[in-house]
Amino acid sequence: MSYFAPGINVGGAVYGRKRRATAVKKRGLKTFLAAREILLQNREDYASACRDFHWPQLDKFNWALDYFDTYASANDKPALWILNEDGPETKLSFAEISRRSNQVANFLRQQGVARGDRVLVQLSNHLAMWEVMLAAIKLGAVIIPSATQLTVEDLRDRLDRGKARHLVTQVELIDKFSRLSGDYVRIVVGGEEKGWIPYSLAYDAKPYFTPEGDTDANDPLLLYFTSGTTALPKLVLHTHQSYPVGHLSTMFWIGIHAGDLHFNISTPGWAKHAWSSFFAPWNAGATIFAHNYERFNAKRTLDVIARCGVTTMCAPPTVWRLLVLEDLQAIPVKLRELASAGEPLNPEVIQQVRAAWNLTIRDGFGQTENVLLLGNFPGQKVKLGSVGKPSPGHNIVLLDPEGNESDDGEIAVKLNPRPSGLMAKYLNDAERTKQCFAAGYYRTGDVAQRDADGYFIYIGRADDVFKCSDYRLSPFELESVLIEHDCVAEAAVVPSVDSIRWHVPKAFITLKPGVQPTHDTAHEIFKFIRGRLAPYKRIRRIEFSELPKTISGKIRRVKLRGIEAKPRQQRRPGEYWEEDFPTL
Repeated sequence: MSYFAPGINVGGAVYGRKRRATAVKKRGLKTFLAAREILLQNREDYASACRDFHWPQLDKFNWALDYFDTYASANDKPALWILNEDGPETKLSFAEISRRSNQVANFLRQQGVARGDRVLVQLSNHLAMWEVMLAAIKLGAVIIPSATQLTVEDLRDRLDRGKARHLVTQVELIDKFSRLSGDYVRIVVGGEEKGWIPYSLAYDAKPYFTPEGDTDANDPLLLYFTSGTTALPKLVLHTHQSYPVGHLSTMFWIGIHAGDLHFNISTPGWAKHAWSSFFAPWNAGATIFAHNYERFNAKRTLDVIARCGVTTMCAPPTVWRLLVLEDLQAIPVKLRELASAGEPLNPEVIQQVRAAWNLTIRDGFGQTENVLLLGNFPGQKVKLGSVGKPSPGHNIVLLDPEGNESDDGEIAVKLNPRPSGLMAKYLNDAERTKQCFAAGYYRTGDVAQRDADGYFIYIGRADDVFKCSDYRLSPFELESVLIEHDCVAEAAVVPSVDSIRWHVPKAFITLKPGVQPTHDTAHEIFKFIRGRLAPYKRIRRIEFSELPKTISGKIRRVKLRGIEAKPRQQRRPGEYWEEDFPTL
């Protein structure tokens, strides 16, 4: 065996630089694996995990090249299982996924995708979604995940403000893009279309990939659009460290083991899909399970979970509330761990599942801007109604309106030391970034209480943004659409309690003079909404009324939220629900 000193010209001066770079990458992987191992070894020992875990300090790190490909080398264990409602199922090993993502990376490079380029990806739970994600990470490209439900206007905004140069979508979805102008490289999955490059050509590319160079751990990786209190969504920028490494905390919370079959019910394009259908399970060496269907059906989903042998599962409260309507005791599941995130889960739902399966659904809290911050962890006591305690590596406090630490206030993360899983910034919004990273804290904008045992009880948003069926909605954005209707003078949107979806958007509407608050008027407004808003954003209830205002003329949404905060047995005068109009 020969040893060469760094910098010595053996076959060229580049050799020493390459050795140093290789050593740095190996140190990064070793540090990542050491942190991962602490969480895996203490998967049911929360106190030890919090004591021993520290975020790895990385310089050069590319999760797909350094970790995934290393783990996948000659690894024939299943990495991905996609079950389609109509059609064949797909099962691929870690080694196969690694090879195929190399081919896709080479193919994307041939189409001009370079380090730092932004690629808008709009795919369902199709094999290409996982291949493109891995390939883009290997290339150093920046991924803009986009849900299939987005409207043309949503996509135009993402392309323009996201400065995307490349598009990857399915043949079924390209109609929306035909109405968008721009000089984009357009790649289509699952078919062929004039003006689009067939994704199938990727499988002709070489199965070995050579990166252009090392990846800085703080280089940009993901650009998510998330609703805010202004008309336009915020742009959340994550790095090669913040999500790939940060989701070690999500892996720990769910309790995923190597060899598990993990099912996360989430739509691609949203952050939760990256959380639990990509990084967290593969950080553990588990198999990702995906189920493609046209419409969610609780009975069918339970049958699939039992038949396929799913062992760990995460789903939003909306799904859990539908599942408990079925006869759970009759379903012979092999589940070991259950989790829920997106909004607080009703205690009665947790109790129903526990009675049927002797398993406890464990709540957790995080955001697009970060990872799992608070959670009920495996092996720990679960307090119904609580989102648990801080995840390892996070020092979570509550801040009162004056910025003092309290037992009641805004959820905030101490920044000394700064956890790896926090976003880099809001892109092109220095003021908003400054506001949320202030005085040594990252401020979430969510409010909670902490009890005497250190458990956090989630209260809600500090601003008017709210969640419906796990989607974060901006009242301002919905109101802006409503007031474009010829009959609407003013509108205020607030969350209205719903037995299945936790909350649905409700609009209080003041009509223009001369317009009558009739059934027909409501029907026309609901039709208008359907044509302008994506399904997950649609206003489901409206009420014609004068809007309460402050002396300065500002709408008092707090009063409207109070009206809708509790279930009511009867409708209010002038109130209409979407269900009243079956012909919509």
